Amino acid sequence: MLFKSADEFIQAPRRAVTVFGMAGVGKTRLASLLRSSNWFHYSADYRIGTRYMGEAIVDNFKHEAMKVPFLAELLRSDSIYISSNITFDNLDPLSTYLGTPGNPGAGGLPLGEYQRRQEQHRVAEIAALQDVPHFIERAHALYGYSDFIADTGGSLIEVVDPADPSDPVVATLASNTALLYIRGTDADAAELVRRFKNNPKPMYYRPHFLVEKWAEYKALQGITKDADVDPTGFGAWGFEALLHDRLPRYQALADQHGYVVEASDLARVRNGDEFVDLMAAAIEQRMR
Repeated sequence: MLFKSADEFIQAPRRAVTVFGMAGVGKTRLASLLRSSNWFHYSADYRIGTRYMGEAIVDNFKHEAMKVPFLAELLRSDSIYISSNITFDNLDPLSTYLGTPGNPGAGGLPLGEYQRRQEQHRVAEIAALQDVPHFIERAHALYGYSDFIADTGGSLIEVVDPADPSDPVVATLASNTALLYIRGTDADAAELVRRFKNNPKPMYYRPHFLVEKWAEYKALQGITKDADVDPTGFGAWGFEALLHDRLPRYQALADQHGYVVEASDLARVRNGDEFVDLMAAAIEQRMR
């Protein structure tokens, strides 16, 4: 959804924006802020973790609980109930399920199991993104929201092809929302890596990229067996490699179908009116 002028966006009776960029760059902060300005917040990661992967996440909890005889007996007799308490601000259940490949003794997953869960996430993310038009109408019809923001995961770019005009996810998002890339600096990237190490988020790798980086990391560390890989070490190293691989593809998506704002400018936004002004400036910038 590209606009002929900034005023077209400002004066629109209903607005819908999809924000994208690396995890931790400010998408969820913006969406949370806009909720207080009467925008409907659609979290793609929340939708993935509840509608599309909720059963797998809870089954994983139960699998771990069944290893404890006391809990196993209670589960078999339906005496206890296990559920996921995933929220917009706490995606730990999804992160825990996706895990990190490496030494099982250090909390890692066998590579094959990690790849299986990655494929589950790919399918779920595509479905969650294609749900956006339904939720735009649902938010308006049920709750009376005129403004809508879709808060997407950093892996959106892994399930779309910006160069393909017939890409189903891009077509869905671009025809129903304004695509907005929140772009960071090199300093932002370094800070994201630091924050990721302290608070890992759900990560999705394209299958061939994962295989390539897995082999590269093992070679760098002089490791021959998958089970000897430190999952924490690979997680942080893989995130940094993935971040730099994604950046030009985010830009390509924005160049083809949307707009760009700098993360530093977004960080100064305090309410919905200021976001509309920032979005208007991005529209004017593209027109120039």
